[in-house]
Amino acid sequence: MLILSRKKDESIIIDGNIEVKILEIQDGKVRIGIEAPQNIDIFREELYKSIQEENIEASKPNIDIKEMNQIFKKKIQNRR
Repeated sequence: MLILSRKKDESIIIDGNIEVKILEIQDGKVRIGIEAPQNIDIFREELYKSIQEENIEASKPNIDIKEMNQIFKKKIQNRR
């Protein structure tokens, strides 16, 4: 992990096209601004983790193998 110190209105540049700028420092909170190309997704960490968890759940099959086998057997029998 790269650790940098920045003051208000100072920036860092990532990969030549992403700018992270310190906008405000107050009461232990830091407000940052991020300028990046539109094709770059930017998420707060907690939101990103939530999205990943939802994607994992959505990719799980909602039918078990035994039930699927029964459905296929019925379809085969109906074709005869």
